[in-house]
Amino acid sequence: MKMLNIVNGPQNVSNIVLGCMRMPALDVKAAADMINSAYKMGINFFDHATCYGEGEAETRFGDALPLTGISRDDIVLQSKCGLHFDRGEFDWTKEDILASAEASLKRLRTDRLDVLLLHRPDLLFDPAEVAEAFDKLYDSGKVLHFGVSNITPGQLELLKKYVRQPLVFNQLQFSLDQTQLIDCGLYINNLTTDRSTDRDNGILDYCRLHDITIQAWSPLQKGMFGGCFVDDPEFPELNAVLARLGEKYGVPKTAIAIAWILRHPANMQAIAGTMDPAHLKDICDASKVTLTHKEWYELYLASGKFLP
Repeated sequence: MKMLNIVNGPQNVSNIVLGCMRMPALDVKAAADMINSAYKMGINFFDHATCYGEGEAETRFGDALPLTGISRDDIVLQSKCGLHFDRGEFDWTKEDILASAEASLKRLRTDRLDVLLLHRPDLLFDPAEVAEAFDKLYDSGKVLHFGVSNITPGQLELLKKYVRQPLVFNQLQFSLDQTQLIDCGLYINNLTTDRSTDRDNGILDYCRLHDITIQAWSPLQKGMFGGCFVDDPEFPELNAVLARLGEKYGVPKTAIAIAWILRHPANMQAIAGTMDPAHLKDICDASKVTLTHKEWYELYLASGKFLP
């Protein structure tokens, strides 16, 4: 497993993260087995959110971790706050950030979050309120590092005007199917394709310029939640290249798809959302692979893109 030292953030963290959104489907023992399996594969970074199972994902993890024998000090716990689908609103008010963080700490049975992310933008957010909440959490030692999820450069700049702690992560969707993070830079000024449309205000380059590590969510998904493109008959050309490169490197097709993300010089993390240890092993095999420049482009083109 490749380990990363995050600028202004946690050190020696795995570049593959276990996303725990689906953990409520497991009982406590199965959850403990899943955590143990991930840790033995080299994963020491676990991603949560207050909205995952309306808190059940954090509760299950908090109940399961003591059964694993893994020291709390040997893992990184990240959670996200702000999404309230039950209330029909996104909320970055000071009161909600503080209440969400306290609830996460209680459910995870820990005295601190290593990372807290703001989870998608609250359209009414007041950056001064966010800063007050972050200061209180940081000064109390309850949150060590901060970041965001699905946030634009302008929103980040507005936050940074008020927030004194570095914003060290931005979770963004990125996969061989969902390549909008990089497409605009290639197809710039090209009216023949809507891939030239700037959908995120250059967030990839912004994050690289400002030492913000991108965490790629749904790295194997087609669409937002349309299922996995690996072995999907809708992607015959892509799967043929994945298979050929998998045979070359001695890893499954899934590993090649993840290795494609990790090959990018932005040094991203990939969030694996599976609760199947065998599938997770296939994903972690990506750490054995460093694709060539040509192979990276070959996969990109096989996913349905073209060189302008």
